[in-house]
Amino acid sequence: MTRIKEYSTIQENKRFALAQCPVTYVMEKIGGYWKPIILYQLSISDKRYSELRRAIPAISEKMLIQHLKQLEADKLIIREAKPVVPPFVTYRLSASGHSLKTIIGDMAAWAIEDAKGTFENVEG
Repeated sequence: MTRIKEYSTIQENKRFALAQCPVTYVMEKIGGYWKPIILYQLSISDKRYSELRRAIPAISEKMLIQHLKQLEADKLIIREAKPVVPPFVTYRLSASGHSLKTIIGDMAAWAIEDAKGTFENVEG
């Protein structure tokens, strides 16, 4: 993996944007392709890793693990591991993640309205 220069112009611009623009802050936390989909699935119900894999079949294991770790580090989800064999790990929204439920729900509602007839089996 390529190391990011801490003091590059791009990194300086990114720090400035994060400090000045609330939309940039939101996109840093939940932006990208997979994070909103993971948050949407967790807004429906708490899920185990395997349930998330089934709910989002197009995501690779590497990307799911990576995004779950990022969402946990950003305190949007909580990973709860029970000390049993085999491991029983559940993911759920944190309080901060729950505050995004309305936004994620509004995004889903907008998509359903904008793409009339495209979605057959929509949960939520």
